[in-house]
Amino acid sequence: MIRWIALLLLLPLLLVACDRKPGHQASQPASKPQVVSARPLPPPPVPPARGPFGLTRLDFEQLPGWYSDDPAEAIVAFRRSCETLLRRPGGASVDKQGRFGRVADWAPACSALGEPEAYDAASARRYFENWFQPFMVAGDGRSEGLFTGYYEAEVKGSLRQGGDYQWPLYRPPGGKVGDRASIDAGELEGRGLEIAWLDDPVSAFDLHIQGSARVAMPDGSYRRVGYAGTNGMTFVGIGRLMLNRGLIGPDQASAQGVKAWLRANPREARELMQENPRYVFFRWIDGAGPIGAQGVPLTAGRSMAVDPAYLGYGMPVFLETTYSDGRPLNRLMIAQDTGGAIKGAVRGDLFWGTGAPALAIAGGMKQKGRYYVFLPKTLNRFASR
Repeated sequence: MIRWIALLLLLPLLLVACDRKPGHQASQPASKPQVVSARPLPPPPVPPARGPFGLTRLDFEQLPGWYSDDPAEAIVAFRRSCETLLRRPGGASVDKQGRFGRVADWAPACSALGEPEAYDAASARRYFENWFQPFMVAGDGRSEGLFTGYYEAEVKGSLRQGGDYQWPLYRPPGGKVGDRASIDAGELEGRGLEIAWLDDPVSAFDLHIQGSARVAMPDGSYRRVGYAGTNGMTFVGIGRLMLNRGLIGPDQASAQGVKAWLRANPREARELMQENPRYVFFRWIDGAGPIGAQGVPLTAGRSMAVDPAYLGYGMPVFLETTYSDGRPLNRLMIAQDTGGAIKGAVRGDLFWGTGAPALAIAGGMKQKGRYYVFLPKTLNRFASR
């Protein structure tokens, strides 16, 4: 399933538009969110292609960090995408624009994949090197873009209203509805649309931004909810409003800081949250994780949301960026999701998993970076000359 202010750690979830269509354990240790480093990226390994969308062919040896990553971790995610892709007709385009060939062009590589358990880092690397060619992506002649993070929230809920459980999650109402304020005032009450009740209005609001959650039930069981639609209104990031109004300072402009203020100021928080008119509806989902826009469970640390106007779901994408503390982040991701703020040729939103450890990483990400899409070798006609 997050969008922010330069050099400030404004939570992707609460700050800038990010209504997403999923969105476990985070693959790196949790760390305290920090201010994003202004350190520039190194020069690109090759000059970027010109035009609104451009691809420049590289060799694997030119990918920054390719030999330090363990691409075997991405095999599970890629296999899920391949299984979905291979259920489509061979003549179908793999992306909306038809840039990246047909299902039949990708089928040999997918069919050769085999079982994820058979791979270690070296054999996974050989698989991608044998079947794919990397291309640096550029938009408007620039290879540098924005990379953020998101996570699957973990909340407490019940199937019945009562006690602490007073904040509803609704299924889609099947018709036009008003804004958040009118829904909060009772517009949907009495229609039997509630699928669950949460114990905290701030958790409910956060879930409307993340788009998915693991719900802890009173009996100790867990169920997942996922995105099912919105009221169609424009998202407004309240974190930016809070910062501009002096309600929080830069040192509080993190996921944890924003939510702490909302919980400490419930009266003001209700009105402030209503300044985001977009309201999200949910459905129960089954599976190993939250479901991305491609329709497959997301894999922590290996699934990424992209703009489908530029890339197709299921494509392997190698990432060159940093964590919020400046450590290098070079790894193979699979494009499996999108989000309302994920716009542009070089734009990515990394899924980090479920709960607090994932939030500790996702909440701090607003990094400069590049990515390199892997295309089957039969599609080398996309190389820039």
